[in-house]
Amino acid sequence: MKPQEKVWYVTGASKGLGLSLVKQLLAAGNKVAATSRNLSELEKAVGGDPNFLPLAVDLKDESSVNDAIKAAVSTFGRLDVIVNNAGYGLIGSLEELSDKESRGNFEINVFGMLNVIRNVMPLLRQQKSGHIINISSIGGFSGAFPGFGIYCATKFAVVGLSESLSAEAKSFGINVTVVQPGYFRTNFLSAGSIAVPANQIEDYAAVRESQHAHEASIDGNQPGDPEKAVAAMIAITNAENPPLHLFLGKDAYALADQKILSVQNDMDKWENMATATGFDQ
Repeated sequence: MKPQEKVWYVTGASKGLGLSLVKQLLAAGNKVAATSRNLSELEKAVGGDPNFLPLAVDLKDESSVNDAIKAAVSTFGRLDVIVNNAGYGLIGSLEELSDKESRGNFEINVFGMLNVIRNVMPLLRQQKSGHIINISSIGGFSGAFPGFGIYCATKFAVVGLSESLSAEAKSFGINVTVVQPGYFRTNFLSAGSIAVPANQIEDYAAVRESQHAHEASIDGNQPGDPEKAVAAMIAITNAENPPLHLFLGKDAYALADQKILSVQNDMDKWENMATATGFDQ
């Protein structure tokens, strides 16, 4: 196939970065299988295209995930790029969020992704080729956001599993990239994509301020252009050595630099004590 003519499988494709990605891929002549919880919403958002296979999938149900992957392979014959994009935000302090609310975020953001990876790896191993792109967040590298503890925990998990997956899959000719975007102007912060605790605690003023800022002022004013983010994601799939980590946006780079500096400062300050812990010291 020509570089631009690949078969893609994209989760969470009815809106946001996923939808932008699908539209750009189809416009470039790629074949795309894409999933959503709501099939009619996905079909309406993308429109008709002979290279497009819309699939209704419940990421929490492994059999549903497996059936969709089989349908994509049956239709297009192979899969080249897997994009685990589905997920949602959750704003609330660790104390406020119930066990059910916290586990629900992990269920989609982490275990739903694992369901896809687990069911697509046999195919990619057999092909001895492929590229898995897992969408994390700058919140998967820096957790210094009040009210985002659980969400950040899911995205840190995505980074960790992606790093391990890369090490496991490399010998099979499979590339892995974890994407860590900053703020991009999608509907990610809208009511349908972000959740808050059922029981909020008045004392958490900083969390409420963060929640209000994201819902009222940041939403719709994010600095990142999602079309440019998607173009960057497509570009790395044509690189000979694609990155394991792809930070997207000036804000993501700035926050990553701050985190690296903070860690380095802590390591430098406590190095003598922290490294004097061996049996021979």
